[in-house]
Amino acid sequence: MIDFKLKTFITVAKTKNFTRAADILNMTQPAISQHIKALEEYYNAKLFYKKNRQMKLTEEGKLLFKYTLKLDRLSKKAKHNLRNKTSLIKRYNVGATLTIGGYVLPEIIGKYRQKNENIDVILYVDNTENIIKKLFNGDIDLGVIEGPFNRGKVKYKKFKDDELVLAVSPLHPFAEKDFVNIEDVLQEKLILREQGSGTRQVFENHLLKAGYSLDDMNVYMEIGNITALISLVQSNLGCTVISKEAIKNSVKNNTLKVVPIKNFLITREFNFIYLDDFNRDFIDDFSQFCISN
Repeated sequence: MIDFKLKTFITVAKTKNFTRAADILNMTQPAISQHIKALEEYYNAKLFYKKNRQMKLTEEGKLLFKYTLKLDRLSKKAKHNLRNKTSLIKRYNVGATLTIGGYVLPEIIGKYRQKNENIDVILYVDNTENIIKKLFNGDIDLGVIEGPFNRGKVKYKKFKDDELVLAVSPLHPFAEKDFVNIEDVLQEKLILREQGSGTRQVFENHLLKAGYSLDDMNVYMEIGNITALISLVQSNLGCTVISKEAIKNSVKNNTLKVVPIKNFLITREFNFIYLDDFNRDFIDDFSQFCISN
């Protein structure tokens, strides 16, 4: 484990507040201050300054934060790998975005477990932004995400292609049409994923590239839960742009209908992301199994 004073430093840097850091770490505020003072004396550098009632990192603090995050992640990896080394059942943590974690991976993980009885794959589901944070924090070994990401900061491998489609209730006026124009879609009540989701980001980026403004959208609701989003659209409260993977069963059961948008094809990739060669055997084996299934 890393020095607890460095844990304190990370928490203050993230919360930008000594009181909130104290609450999270179950410490007193004076103890937090003592930890930061000890680090500043050890490194002979000022790490924080106060601005608008928030604790901001100095340039030296930013540098230490970068190295401390890496040290914390390596410490977690070492603990995880050492436990796996002596355990009969190996455990690996995989983080997936909501579409992938809810509609693509569960069946694959079930098959993988049948083939590898000594391996437990623990699945964490969140939006793209938070999955990337979990990867950098060392909380997951592998991420499976949708949409754009900084390819210069992680190692990655393509999983599969995906398409975003317009989905409506069979009772919606669009359901009777062979296709609709994007202008018509933007004027409808849109029920979309929350900001930070890969699906939302891909859709918005596609609109911008086509010359539209995000202000052109009539966003009726923003929903972080895909199941709830689908239920709202099935109830004809609005329409949505969503992954084909997420609505396969709904389309099959005739509770949703896909309506093509004329000259507006939205495709994206699902990608595996990881940071280093820790657990590379598992990462290669699991990712190849996913691709093959």
